Amino acid sequence: MEAKKTTIKETVSASKKLGEADARDLLKSASKLIVAKGKKLSESAVPQRVTKELVASLLGPTGNLRAPCLKVGKTLIVGFNEQAFGKLFG
Repeated sequence: MEAKKTTIKETVSASKKLGEADARDLLKSASKLIVAKGKKLSESAVPQRVTKELVASLLGPTGNLRAPCLKVGKTLIVGFNEQAFGKLFG
């Protein structure tokens, strides 16, 4: 991100655990969701009514928000995928 001169507005320490309520709040402020799990990448529009399944896609096995999690404009990206980061910062 530094190479593309992207400004980071907020960084949350990994020691701060973000859970289901935090994931729901993030989804409410987004219009597009990109979820990366391994090589699998899924993109979808965020509906006005956020479902439990959608919230679950942001959470890891411990119930905490998966990392990395970035919000770029109205796009929320969870998990790492080089292709997805290229779309946002390329």
